[in-house]
Amino acid sequence: MADTQIHLDVRAHRDTVVAVVCGGSSTEAAVSRSTGAEVATSLQKTYRRVEVVELNAAIDTVLRRLKPGVVFPALHGSPGEDGTFQGLLEMLHVPYVGSGVAASATAMNKILAKQLFRSVGIPVAPDIGIHSSESIASAAERIIEQLGTRVVVKPAKQGSAIGVTFANSLASIKKALAKAFTYGEWALVEREIMGREITAGVLEINGSVSLPVLEITVPKGSWYDYKHRYTPGLSTHMVPAALPPDHYQKVQAIARRAHEVLGCRDLSRADFVFPDHGEPVLLEVNTLPGMTSTSLYPDEARAAGIPFETLVAYLVERARAR
Repeated sequence: MADTQIHLDVRAHRDTVVAVVCGGSSTEAAVSRSTGAEVATSLQKTYRRVEVVELNAAIDTVLRRLKPGVVFPALHGSPGEDGTFQGLLEMLHVPYVGSGVAASATAMNKILAKQLFRSVGIPVAPDIGIHSSESIASAAERIIEQLGTRVVVKPAKQGSAIGVTFANSLASIKKALAKAFTYGEWALVEREIMGREITAGVLEINGSVSLPVLEITVPKGSWYDYKHRYTPGLSTHMVPAALPPDHYQKVQAIARRAHEVLGCRDLSRADFVFPDHGEPVLLEVNTLPGMTSTSLYPDEARAAGIPFETLVAYLVERARAR
């Protein structure tokens, strides 16, 4: 299905100092630095001064010294993607790219986000939230009773498929829960839904606008885990996805609805599984999509006619205007 091409008229203020903040202590820090490097390289083609800043305990001091006109958070995981860093920027009165505190915190908490999606009728997989205070044995039995044996176990507040396990027996569910709890006190357990992996980006241009829908394929017998996400050549991005027009439009509509319900700002990317028979199922929404050479959101933007250099400058100017 052909998507309408998008032309962004970016009138950049070239003297704006842009701080690209990346890294930190999260499990996704390495990916964050890759995103930060690519964002900074592209912004340097538009702005005279672009500074790459590591997220650490001295970040407030560094930002006060730099006095950036805009901060571009190239961050993944906590505390950069969960509203914590956004809260600091609000206190410093520094404009920044992306969603605010509440939307960032809600989207990062998969259990809370799914409750919100379900409350407004957005299709999501059946699930259970499990707290680490419950014994793994009783939790595993409850999971099988309510969801069956084929489930996906995820840390509630991680991205990039970190800590995610596909389980299909009592023993493997117990093992998966133990693994998930090494990343935090909550685990999200979902009934496994087999289907195509689909993602749909949203970009705000006088309202929420859908980018072309993308399908991810990986070699047979594997799935889109951390390795396949960030190793060049291990996944293929087909954009636009080969879906029937009504399904294609439905994915885009759900992505826009999820963006708006969460209260996202500037951009987001919604991830889906699309079963062979049935409707698309929303998995999660990313408020700071990856911007590396293997990332999905930039591919969707390019398919809409938006070069990466234009995209990141547009996001900076949206933030500066605030």
